[in-house]
Amino acid sequence: MDKNNRKAWLYLLPAVLFLGAFMVYPLIDVFIYSFEEGYNSASQTFFGVGGYNYSYILHDPYFLQAVKNTFILVIITVPVSTALALLISVGLNSIRPLRNLYQTVYFLPYVTNTLAVGLVFMILFKKTAYSDGLVNLLINWFGGESVDFIDGPYWAKMFVLCFYTVWVVMPFKVLILTGALASVNQDYYNAAKVDGTSRGRIFRRITLPMISPTVFYLVITGFIGAFKAYSDAVALFGTDLNAAGMNTIVGYVYDMLYGNSGGYPSYASAAAIVLFAVVLTITCINLLISKKHVHY
Repeated sequence: MDKNNRKAWLYLLPAVLFLGAFMVYPLIDVFIYSFEEGYNSASQTFFGVGGYNYSYILHDPYFLQAVKNTFILVIITVPVSTALALLISVGLNSIRPLRNLYQTVYFLPYVTNTLAVGLVFMILFKKTAYSDGLVNLLINWFGGESVDFIDGPYWAKMFVLCFYTVWVVMPFKVLILTGALASVNQDYYNAAKVDGTSRGRIFRRITLPMISPTVFYLVITGFIGAFKAYSDAVALFGTDLNAAGMNTIVGYVYDMLYGNSGGYPSYASAAAIVLFAVVLTITCINLLISKKHVHY
């Protein structure tokens, strides 16, 4: 038994070393940086240790705006994208002809470059000297007034960002859920049909419980991915997200390191630790909820 344990640890050693070098050590290092006040990256010196970095970012209006944007993005895009993906997957699962073609079409946005999709969205929503954009043309056609979705009011910019994020993440969820639906034992459905059970009840009592582990996985990864959003906002509003009022927590961390206000790794580390704590807390809450609602 001891020999088998040694062999198992030997097989795991490369993965353990990799995780330790590229995940555990950086996390510990960032945690230490977050308490070093006045850290100078050039001289590798600091003048004190304490919680000033956390106090600074928690009173920084740019960070508070980034937190607000990130939470709105998470609260809207995760449930909406998951629900739409589930609806589309159920529809695809019930369509026999051309199912593979439809799956390929829905998966195309996932393999398309994020910035390229962002440019397409800018063409659809951005007002220029020559055009108000395709979306505004449709709004005008129905009698509404044009809206500047890229440089206009906050709600319009947030709408575009949420719409874009849902568009980008939904293909992956559709692919995973379609696979989960295909793995459900058909005997359950046949028995329900014999009993004359309605489609809605079949979905609630059979389909959802059977694929609940997959849905839970997508919700967890969706929360984590939405909290790490940055490239989506850059694709739509450019690199100066603070000026656009559309920065995210990850964008704030990047700006503190390399942006116009860069050169403050201690502030960036404090913001990163706050993000880590928020994601960890929400993940733990989801894990507790899953014990009652996920059927393995």
